[in-house]
Amino acid sequence: MKSHPITIKDIARVLGISPSTVSRALKDHPDISPKTKQLVQTFAEKVNYRPNALALSLRSSKTNTIGIVIPEIVHHFFSTVISGIEDVAYGKGFNAIICQTNENYQREVIDLQALIDNRVDGILVSMSKNTHDFAHFQNVQENGVPMVFFDRICEAISTDRVIADDFEGARIATKHLISKGCKKIMHLSAPQHLLIGKNRKEGFCSAMKEHQLECKEQFIVKCDTRESVFAKEDEILNLAGSIDGIFAVNDSTAIAVMQVLQRNGYNVPKDIAVVGFGDGPIADIAYPPLSTVEQKGYIIGQAAMNLLIGHIEETAIDGEFETKIFTPELVERTSSQLGKTI
Repeated sequence: MKSHPITIKDIARVLGISPSTVSRALKDHPDISPKTKQLVQTFAEKVNYRPNALALSLRSSKTNTIGIVIPEIVHHFFSTVISGIEDVAYGKGFNAIICQTNENYQREVIDLQALIDNRVDGILVSMSKNTHDFAHFQNVQENGVPMVFFDRICEAISTDRVIADDFEGARIATKHLISKGCKKIMHLSAPQHLLIGKNRKEGFCSAMKEHQLECKEQFIVKCDTRESVFAKEDEILNLAGSIDGIFAVNDSTAIAVMQVLQRNGYNVPKDIAVVGFGDGPIADIAYPPLSTVEQKGYIIGQAAMNLLIGHIEETAIDGEFETKIFTPELVERTSSQLGKTI
């Protein structure tokens, strides 16, 4: 049989005092004698008393809880963002509820509604790649819940946003390949309805054109997961003999394409140099170690949470939103050393 949580009334009954006296003693109220405070607080600790969070939230209209909606927890970037969010959140007295959509639009809709129903004080969102309808985001705003987007943002919704400069990050990665002697570079791209996919492709093409190199459409392959690399292995291998470099939209895609090339007789980086995007732990242990750009996920998480707190605590100006942009940095390793045999 399940026992019920200890309440203030239970403590009052056992100690033979009123519930209001117990309540004030637990709050260290000056009207309560030190002896009674000690008695109540010692007993409360002994019976593992915990305040009723729901009752407190009903009285204060706050739950001191925020929701985080992300595509994948296992992704290094999102895990570092969560670390940044939680460090700021807990320092300000907030708890976090984390929801993982697994790139599923319907789960994203369900998760957001669940967070609203649980009366969170605010929500941080990175949109699923399969989201094309934004009514559920509008619903959050209509319910008066502050919301901040990070990484994958929804341009149709007016909110604060925190992003990496994907255009500049892709431009940095591509220029690095060019500096190593690459002239015919393939781009493994993300869906173009996502701003990160669009901006990374445009950054790639900008760097190519800046160096009078052709940004060939046939060398841009929609391929942003390990699974999609293996599914498009034949297409990639048909183009491999015509290229000398690859800029992949993320690290897992970059590592998968290196594996495909190596299994089929190509030497990376002697024959084809490769650069990724993200700088997760797998980049350093890949073979060869992967050159990539680092996204500053922890800092992005901190910035997103600070913006959300501004709206929760009403220190931000109502109706005024800002976009914080962080520039990625190149991390050079062996995979981009064109012509080098490993």
